[in-house]
Amino acid sequence: MTWHWIGLAVASLPLLPVGLALLTGRISSRLHARLTPTRPRGWALLARWAAAPLNTLPRLAEAPPSIALTATASAGAAAAAGCALAAAPALRATKETP
Repeated sequence: MTWHWIGLAVASLPLLPVGLALLTGRISSRLHARLTPTRPRGWALLARWAAAPLNTLPRLAEAPPSIALTATASAGAAAAAGCALAAAPALRATKETP
């Protein structure tokens, strides 16, 4: 059970503050040009972060296996959505440049 708390903390420390900063647009002007558009990137990081609590919290609460399995499937869907959101701006930018 200790490893679940450690995994949740390790996932939350880098992803949660950066995702919230990108989502609200509170990043330095030096990085703003490199990270345009910032809101979709913030949503992508938060979706990937959501996989950690979805995997961890049912196990910490000692939920039945069916609930843990459902939460794990939801975590996989959230991670896949986050990856798709992260790839979308890059694909859109390559289509716009000749």
